[in-house]
Formats: sequence, C-alpha cells, structure tokens
Amino acid sequence: MKKIIMNADDFGRHELINLAVKRAVENGCLRSATLMAGGVAFDDAVTVAKNCPLLGVGIHFTLANGNPILPPEEIPSLVTAQGFFHADYVTFLKRYFGGKISLSEVRSELSAQLNKIRRTGLKLTHVDSHQHLHHIPGITEIILELADDIKAMRVAGAKLFDGELKSIGQFVGRLGLSSLAKIAAHKAHKKNFVTPEHFAGIVAGEAVSENFMLKLIENLGEGTTEVMLHPGTDNKILCDFCEWNHDFEEELNAVTSPRVLALLDKQNISAVNFSALHKD
Repeated sequence: MKKIIMNADDFGRHELINLAVKRAVENGCLRSATLMAGGVAFDDAVTVAKNCPLLGVGIHFTLANGNPILPPEEIPSLVTAQGFFHADYVTFLKRYFGGKISLSEVRSELSAQLNKIRRTGLKLTHVDSHQHLHHIPGITEIILELADDIKAMRVAGAKLFDGELKSIGQFVGRLGLSSLAKIAAHKAHKKNFVTPEHFAGIVAGEAVSENFMLKLIENLGEGTTEVMLHPGTDNKILCDFCEWNHDFEEELNAVTSPRVLALLDKQNISAVNFSALHKD
C-alpha cells in the first residue's frame, strides 16, 4: 500500500508559516509538521496544532540558523556573541569537525528543546532537524537516545537530481547528505526506530511545485514516502524574515492543489503522518 507524508518544516518559526500549515491541513493533504522549540511563533503553532486533530507534530531539532532555548552562557560553543545559533549548517559543520562544538552542550540544548515541546502536552510523532543536522555522527546518537520513546525519524535520503542542479558543490552536498542519511537510518533501525521507505522534496532550496507533486504521485514507490516542505503565505515577508529566497507560497499551493488531491484519490494513496508508520 502506498502512503505519503507531507511534512511542513519550521512550524513555529513565523505566524505566516503556522497559517500555511493550518490551511494546508484544512484544505489540502498536509498531515504532518515539525515544531521549532525556539521559534518566535511557538505558542501560536501549539494552538494551531491543538485545533488541527489531523495534524501529527514532530520536533524540528535546531542547532543552526535559529534561537536556542538555553541561556547562551550554558552553551557557548553553539552560539555567536549575540546569543544566536550560527548562521547555517556549513558554519556549524566547520566548527563541529574542527572540534569547536561541545557534544555535552548539544545534548543539553536538544534536551531543553524536547522538554519545552513536551510541556505543551502535544504527543510527538517523530523527530527531524533544521538543515538535516540530525544525520551528523555523534548528533544522531544523542537524538536517538533523547527521543527513545518517540521511535520515528526522518531519513533525508536526498535524490541527487531532483530540481535544478546549479553547481558541482550542490551535487556533492546532496551526495553527502544521502550518504549520511543511510548511516543514520542504520543506527535508527538498530534502536527500533521506524522511518519512511522513501524521501522526497528538494533539499537545495527550490520549492516543491504542483508539477513536482503530480510527477511524484504518478511514480510513487510502495510503502511510505515523506515529502519535505516549507509552506508559507507571504513570500516577501517570509523571505526577509528567514533570510532565505524560497517560494513558500508555491509549496502551499502544491499541497492544496485540486489536481494533486484528485490524483491522490485516483491512485488510492493515503495522506498520513508519522504515527501511521507504527501501524504498518
């Protein structure tokens, strides 16, 4: 049987992202989102989640390009002089592999993020991370230990040729992520975590479009496929806020497209969240 998990990352980062999640659940096929504990719209996202019973909520562990939960003085290796996480995964990885990141601080911060979400009463369906840092050796093990009661994880087995390849560096990045994802999946399965059989979504920043979704559904593999999304309702505001030139609106349109919904129905493909993996 074929199932699809449409997952919205960055839930809680901005109210316009939360609004997109709400609309995509009510008017589309979105059934999953991952919540950023340090997002400025965290409380609003919790309210949205509690009023959308079809929505499964996971945790979007964050170690770069965001706000920490712990005070900066408790996690000095993870933050800038201004008290924020470093700008992106590239900066984080340079510091990590250069021996400048404390894994004990990583554990403390990720534990604080998880505990903040748990205090809301939301039952978490799975774990993933901002900019895929949960695939990094050393960090994977910490997350599997912290989330041992959740037992479901994203594996971002990136397709090398999805979307437009703009450089050799982009190709190498996708290849590296795919390789790390396979290793992380092996570790997760040894700990009895469940993972979707397939992963889709364009990892280099391009938006998932209606045409991308139609082609994906036509060629969907057996089992469960996760599609990573970053939907939003106002590109100008969100691009400025996130400092990311992404077409948030196109991804919202893709998961609410009547053509996409009709094709899912025609192909008898169920839109689910990560909790469905435990029922297979």
